Amino acid sequence: MGMFKQRGPRGFQHQYIYVDERKERLKEIEARAKRELGMLPPKEATAEERIRGKMVEQTTHLKRRKENDNPIPTKRIILILALLAMILVVLLR
Repeated sequence: MGMFKQRGPRGFQHQYIYVDERKERLKEIEARAKRELGMLPPKEATAEERIRGKMVEQTTHLKRRKENDNPIPTKRIILILALLAMILVVLLR
């Protein structure tokens, strides 16, 4: 049996030695609270966030996707349900 079963690669798991994730999370929470209270200036957007915003502004299909949060309009769902109901009525007669 072991001849035909191929094992997948072993996953890479890196454990940080000199980083305390809990301490970093607490610092982020503290900084966010200070920003909300007005003790610190507002956080500037990262380069990635700025670039992503520019891409959405420049392309029409991404603008439409951003404006239309609902992927399937309710009119289309109602139409499909009505068609299914009509088919059931015809089949059950």
